[in-house]
Amino acid sequence: MKKYEHFKFSNGVIAYPLAFVLLLWYVFWFEIETHIFFNSHGIYPRTLSGLQGVIFSPFIHSGISHLYHNSIPLFVLSVALFYFYRPIAWKVLGYGILVSGFLTWCIGRPSYHIGASGLIYVLVSFIFFKGVFAKHYRLVALSLLVVFLYGSMIWYVLPVQEGVSWEGHLSGLITGLIFALFFKKAIAKPKQFAWEREDYNEDDDTFLKHFDADGNFIEHKIIEDLEEDESVKSLEQQQLRPEIEYRYVFKAHKDEDDEEEVAN
Repeated sequence: MKKYEHFKFSNGVIAYPLAFVLLLWYVFWFEIETHIFFNSHGIYPRTLSGLQGVIFSPFIHSGISHLYHNSIPLFVLSVALFYFYRPIAWKVLGYGILVSGFLTWCIGRPSYHIGASGLIYVLVSFIFFKGVFAKHYRLVALSLLVVFLYGSMIWYVLPVQEGVSWEGHLSGLITGLIFALFFKKAIAKPKQFAWEREDYNEDDDTFLKHFDADGNFIEHKIIEDLEEDESVKSLEQQQLRPEIEYRYVFKAHKDEDDEEEVAN
């Protein structure tokens, strides 16, 4: 089974989102230079020709202000996606464009829906809900940060402003929520304590052995365990200690008087 390294920075974390945003600017520059505008290639709901906008609409913008306001959150959220959810980042982006675009095609007003805002709502929704569902402390912190930065965007899933595709925003929000429920593999898992595991057995827990059935702490248990540990260590040291054999050699000592008599 393939293992993924989570929360690892690489050049792609910055390069891919930057390249995507620059592509949007290039398309807009091409329109201005050639005076060929692609608005008619956006999503036009419930028409066969309007289905092409499911793919093309995120790359088309009505003006520089529209493109500018989409570029910054798209870059920031894409960087977060590639850093925290790198194994599934491309799936979220690719399927996010298709699914949110198709939902917009289904529920949208009879008008051309263009812009990357639907994809932005996919990223906001996915990052927020996935962090809550995953329960990993880093992903939860990211969810809170997204709420702090882009929480006010929730109002634009309602028809509160004329000329804004609230249908695209709502489709993106729904798509992100679906992805947060659907994508479960290759996501960082929260650290589990011993008692949270399925194979946990209370009888084998050395810590719980220091408490009686009523939950009272057993002080003498600590002393017994320490004495047992000391005895085990002492026994191990004796077993590991090499046997040393000592040999003593005794030499007889002659008195000085005896030596003198022998000399005479």
